[in-house]
Amino acid sequence: MARPYWSGQLQISLVSFGIQLFPAVSTASEISFHQIDRKTGERVHHLKVIDGNDPVDKAEIVKGYEYRPGKYVVVEPEEVDRLRIESKKTLEIAQFVSLDELPLELFEKPYFVLPDGDKQAAAFAVVQKALAKSGKAGLGEIVFAGREHLMAVTAPHDDKALGLMAYTLRYGSELRKTEEYFGSIKAQTVDARQLTMANELIEHYTQPFDIDAFKDDYEDALRKLVEAKVNKQPLPLEEKAPKHAKVIDLMDALKASLKASGPRARTKTASRTQSAPKKPANKAASASRKLKSA
Repeated sequence: MARPYWSGQLQISLVSFGIQLFPAVSTASEISFHQIDRKTGERVHHLKVIDGNDPVDKAEIVKGYEYRPGKYVVVEPEEVDRLRIESKKTLEIAQFVSLDELPLELFEKPYFVLPDGDKQAAAFAVVQKALAKSGKAGLGEIVFAGREHLMAVTAPHDDKALGLMAYTLRYGSELRKTEEYFGSIKAQTVDARQLTMANELIEHYTQPFDIDAFKDDYEDALRKLVEAKVNKQPLPLEEKAPKHAKVIDLMDALKASLKASGPRARTKTASRTQSAPKKPANKAASASRKLKSA
């Protein structure tokens, strides 16, 4: 198992125990590129320079805040380290909220939460069970990667999993106001027949969620391209995009869609799984499942 991304205390009122955070997402692509010189094939390197193209030694590079155009104050690394922030080594839960209260646009990155050693396991298990039963998330702040983050801690959607999930949340000031965008949309009178058919279309395309039915086709195509070039083989043929009939009338489009055999993802799902995923046993698990897919 990889080293924890963060270790510290999870504190709920007077209850405190050690936890570890591990990234729940692998963002590393199998295919990575370097910049090279087309003529020589040699790798291109980037030098850090100041005005006049004079190179700067890495040890002499510090952070600076521009308080006026061209004027900076230097902030030393040790000055940042001395900042007294209580959440630096403690994730203190300030409140609990229902998962349904948290808009999906708030969520950023997921983390696995584990007890920090056997001595912390008992207290961890009590909180884990309580969160799983309540369907709520604890909100608190934590410091890592050079800044403070708002976190939501909750039980995983898998009832058999004994750990917790933590999600970094965006602050309200980071989200753009919906009125600035949705406010320009004019209200429309919705045709009742079209609405009925749209509901039928949604039901027709509804099926149990299976994440394995979806894959990164671009990554797969990129890998095949690179392998062909490395092995000096013919390049993969470009697949032609399927042609769709042009339908201008919405009612005609809805009727044609309902006559279709089924969603494209359904064939993928059928080929990968023999049975549908188990439905969540309770409302808490259902709400947590929504977060897991965020």
